[in-house]
Amino acid sequence: MKPFLQFVSTTSINLTSFAVFQKHLNTKTFVYPIVNAMESKRPFSKSSKPMSPVVEDKKLIGFEASFVSNNLVAKDNDANSYAIEIERLRKDPKIIDTMTVQELRRTLRSIRVPAKGHKDDLLSALRSFMDNNMCEQDSQSREDGLLVSSEKTCVEVKDQTVSDADSAADDNASPDIDELNQGKRKLKQSRSESKTVKVTTKKLSMKSDKVSDFEPSRAKRKVSTDIVSAVSQSVEISRSTIQTEPWTVLAHKKPQKDWVAYNPRTMRPPPLTRDTQFVKILSWNVNGLRALLKLEGFSALQLAQREDFDILCLQETKLQEKDIEDIKCRLINDYENSFWTCSVSKLGYSGTAIISRIKPLSVRYGLGISDHDSEGRLVTAEFDTFYLICGYIPNSGDGLKRLSYRVTQWDPSLSDYLKELEKSKPVILTGDLNCAHEEIDIYNPSGSKRSAGFTDEERKSFATNFLSRGFVDTFRSQHPGVIGYTYWGYRHGGRKTNKGWRLDYFLVSESIADKVHDSYILPDVAGSDHCPIGLVIKL
Repeated sequence: MKPFLQFVSTTSINLTSFAVFQKHLNTKTFVYPIVNAMESKRPFSKSSKPMSPVVEDKKLIGFEASFVSNNLVAKDNDANSYAIEIERLRKDPKIIDTMTVQELRRTLRSIRVPAKGHKDDLLSALRSFMDNNMCEQDSQSREDGLLVSSEKTCVEVKDQTVSDADSAADDNASPDIDELNQGKRKLKQSRSESKTVKVTTKKLSMKSDKVSDFEPSRAKRKVSTDIVSAVSQSVEISRSTIQTEPWTVLAHKKPQKDWVAYNPRTMRPPPLTRDTQFVKILSWNVNGLRALLKLEGFSALQLAQREDFDILCLQETKLQEKDIEDIKCRLINDYENSFWTCSVSKLGYSGTAIISRIKPLSVRYGLGISDHDSEGRLVTAEFDTFYLICGYIPNSGDGLKRLSYRVTQWDPSLSDYLKELEKSKPVILTGDLNCAHEEIDIYNPSGSKRSAGFTDEERKSFATNFLSRGFVDTFRSQHPGVIGYTYWGYRHGGRKTNKGWRLDYFLVSESIADKVHDSYILPDVAGSDHCPIGLVIKL
């Protein structure tokens, strides 16, 4: 793995889902010294392999069923209470709207969802959880397969029971059969993360040809306890997923039937072979580079080791011109090519940068239009086979004060600029484009119609100036029907409940759209209200 910028030494990343060992570095330095592990000097990436999803859930240890354990009874009752509460809310969702704050907290705790925040936060958390559970009714067929397996197991046990002269044995067995049926009902009621949890019931083989007339079969007990264990595992995994991987929860106010949540552990394609030439680009709105540097915790050097990118694009650096030379002096080997632009009309505002291990042929700043180029919003780097534009598109602002400027001046000017570049080479535009184009790209479309980034005017402008002119939204092209957010507001803790927006994009010329191997999101990377996005494209 190649070395990375010193400036990302203190970025905070939650890597629970990628099982990457965390290391704490000195926050006063910029990942300096150089990492010797990064040996290769290759011009382009040879590995597009995503991080291996090695996950060890220690919470699942100890759920093996045992009739001699009192904990099993407690877990059985706990699972039953959980299932009853879920069923009650499913039958009458309107109950949620009438709940008091105390009732909301009590209900959230009963279904093992964090109960923090104001009433709006509690309502959103509960609705998100219920939306996820309702969407998982499609997994019923998988559960039915489990039940059929359990029934076959029970039949096997019955077949080996001497039934001709042992009617008393049948009488003794009936409580166990009732217990089995009760366990089945509990499993049906559970609508947690059963789609991603594979639970199997072991087939039983009876070495003895007879079963005691008065002693219930131990095999039948094992069937019942296996089902209770399955329910307990499903409940525990659901809670763990909500807390550690909230982006895998289908969070949307108006979800369509075929929509699913984005999961980078399962939705990224296999890596390209070593003999394939490609380039890997990462883009990230850091929401203030200096603030990022002050964060304590994990070093983003491990992000570089994991993703092995060739080019990093940054938006909203909020740097001033006087800061740039100091930053550039701190860059380490393989990433010595860096190009920065800052706002001069409003200090400490906006700002973009391209940092690359590949030396570009040329670099230019802005659109070449003075009215648009005072805020440091655009850097263009020319490479052998494409132009890369790192952009931070103006936000329409509070009260939509800049909406008219955005849709009538900036967007058309940027579109014309891209088409002019495209005359000589294909174009890749990346960055925070400040627009959630479709309803699938925002958690609450109905309530955001007049919010900056989701107005009809901005969405129409996005389609007219970019998509209709031959630029392809790579993530949506690869993942139709997938909800993947890249921005979560700090104000209401949207990241914890996955109430977000998709504002960050890779748009490419149609002529190279078929060369895109992977367009992905890294929602586990913290440190900003945005997360990084990535592109792997063949050359």
